[in-house]
Amino acid sequence: MAPLPQAVHLLLAFALALGCLAGGATATVVTTCRAAADSDARVDYAFCVAELGMHRESPDADTWGLAKVAALTGVNNADNAVYDIKALLANKRPDGPTRAALEKCGRLYGSVGFAFAEADDEINNRRYAAGKAKVAEAVSLARQCDDALAVAAAVPSPLAQHSSYNVRIADICIAITNLIK
Repeated sequence: MAPLPQAVHLLLAFALALGCLAGGATATVVTTCRAAADSDARVDYAFCVAELGMHRESPDADTWGLAKVAALTGVNNADNAVYDIKALLANKRPDGPTRAALEKCGRLYGSVGFAFAEADDEINNRRYAAGKAKVAEAVSLARQCDDALAVAAAVPSPLAQHSSYNVRIADICIAITNLIK
């Protein structure tokens, strides 16, 4: 699946904002993403609204809940990466170095998912520094996968979309966690 263009993210964000306001729901996703983007230049507002707004727990979530939603979204991305890696290994029959790198990435993305899940647990227990540390660990693990694929000369990386998503959702999770009072 190809990443959505910036214009599509903006359109989705606008549509979600209108839907929240017209439906009588609070604009918590919209306002929280705006505050996160205003406080941290790495946060893509439209991406934040589009991704968090799709989660089933978002409509009733406050800032604390949305930090947890961001962490859970990271878990979902890691699970999708593991699924894609298994498919690449089964269907593409990569060469030795690429196969070894993909196998390593499968293990790493499994750990990425656990790190995001642990971040959710830490944020849930209001241990915000520990939660942010787990998010940083998830990013580090995904970068190890990127490095392994680069060494194997798997260019372009078959996991570039997951890697990019991982960093973007981690930035959102940390920025929203920093907003919690």
